[in-house]
Amino acid sequence: SKSISNRFLNLALLFPGETRIRRLLEAEDTEAFLEAIRLLGRRVVIGSDEQSNRGATEVHVGAPVEPVFPSSRTEISCGASGTMLRFMLATLATEPGRWRLDGTERLRERPVGPLLEALRSLGAEIRCLGTKGFAPLEIAGRELSGGTVNLDSADSSQYASALLMAGTRGKIPLEIDLPGLVSSPYLDLTVQAIEDFGGRADRGDGEGHSKCRVEPGMSNRGGAHRDVRVAGDFSSAAYFAAGATLASGRVELHGLRRDSRQGDRRFLDVLEEMGATTGWRDGPPNGSDAAEILEVESGGPLLALERDMSALPDQVPTLAALAPFAKGTTRITRVAHLRLKESDRLTGMAVALRRAGAEVIEEPDGLVIPGVWAEQAPPTTDVTLDPRDDHRLAMSFAVLGLGRPGITVSEPEAVGKSYPGFWEDFEGVFGP
Repeated sequence: SKSISNRFLNLALLFPGETRIRRLLEAEDTEAFLEAIRLLGRRVVIGSDEQSNRGATEVHVGAPVEPVFPSSRTEISCGASGTMLRFMLATLATEPGRWRLDGTERLRERPVGPLLEALRSLGAEIRCLGTKGFAPLEIAGRELSGGTVNLDSADSSQYASALLMAGTRGKIPLEIDLPGLVSSPYLDLTVQAIEDFGGRADRGDGEGHSKCRVEPGMSNRGGAHRDVRVAGDFSSAAYFAAGATLASGRVELHGLRRDSRQGDRRFLDVLEEMGATTGWRDGPPNGSDAAEILEVESGGPLLALERDMSALPDQVPTLAALAPFAKGTTRITRVAHLRLKESDRLTGMAVALRRAGAEVIEEPDGLVIPGVWAEQAPPTTDVTLDPRDDHRLAMSFAVLGLGRPGITVSEPEAVGKSYPGFWEDFEGVFGP
């Protein structure tokens, strides 16, 4: 899981002792995070997780050294990772020193304004070096106060996650009021990750808003070492589950947990509503990654649906790839924040589907896609689709290509952000 890997890496920076992270994702985002950890003076040792049956990566992050106050600012690149940008912004605000945080041109278009204002209200010193509310940023790290803060999370739940983790270094407990929170399951993941590191955090929903709270410190339970294990990724698994549903097949997915707090676990509900069948069974009792096995099978012709996808934004392109094959008209709503991801995913999917011959109505906060290929065969002419350097679009185009022949993906390497081995695995399951 990329989401869990990034949270564990960020918490390893905030944790006052040593951390061992088992089954860390190897991808562009996590490589950028590890490089930042090294730049902050922490020892990083990479090896193999002997407890994994697939030789997954294990990372040791050393305990902090004595505080160093650089005479000049340290440059840290987040690459194209919006998650790292938001997490590191809040973390560096608590890290003594002067820091410059930047990334790709697209990253400079991804907003951080609400998080900036919240951090400043807690005593952080942060300066925008270009456009107000965007990277590049200069940060003077210092201890943050706690207390209560209001945070606009209508663009991204990552603001709240970043602030919640940084709150483990506050003087007093931090309470965050979150009107308009989107992608709320990701905040649940953050609460769980903080608890895994021995911290205390919780989240609740009120009338029209959410709240969360975190107490200072993570060393009050479990000693000076942390040993955590990254769960399998429902976001990546969704492409294989969707592919089996579209290709009238059946797939087994290993390494996932049926009790996971990952939001994209709910995509199984979407597939079931479209006609698929899903179920869990126990794997071999040997403690391997296959201890639980998820089975997804096509249940016949796909059915269209209307769905609020605000809690499942990463799976909007996947659902959009299935929609032209579903009987009826699929309506995807409440995902305006998808325009602020690695690309504008609503426009990106709309343009790609039209190029492939489907019909799409693009709305300000969603997509309307008639099932034109439910009753008639799709075109077979060759067409090249541009994923706009967005890993989610590229992987969704792979699903689309199972039902609409002749598709070429112009930037297949975009998957390296979260799943470098995607094309090999996809071919291994579905054939050349």
